[in-house]
Amino acid sequence: MSLNTDWLAAVTFDSNGLIPAIAQDAKSDAILMVAWMNAEALSETVQSGRAVYWSRSRARLWRKGEESGHVQTVSEIRLDCDGDVILLKVEQQGGIACHTGRESCFFRRLDGHANDARWTITDPVLKDPKLIYK
Repeated sequence: MSLNTDWLAAVTFDSNGLIPAIAQDAKSDAILMVAWMNAEALSETVQSGRAVYWSRSRARLWRKGEESGHVQTVSEIRLDCDGDVILLKVEQQGGIACHTGRESCFFRRLDGHANDARWTITDPVLKDPKLIYK
């Protein structure tokens, strides 16, 4: 039995064959992280129901949670109006999406204005990354 991949034709990948993918918590709507997907990662995500990304640094598929155990179970996939950004609504296992041990990769907020602007860390480390990645 072959899988229907007609839906993949609506997805616009960049010149490197990648598309940005935003992972959003399905319950809280918090933005957890942004990663990249290629057609293989997106197809595997659809098939398995688990988030699979393309790791640009490792140049291979990255099955979220393969090392940390912080798997993302996908409940919904959306494509933006231009077909060039994916939104994954996920259940984040362990409550940690970031490799820094935080819930979200977006833990820095720009405070102040112009000449006194600075980044403020807003979210705590929930687990020491040395205990997550061995």
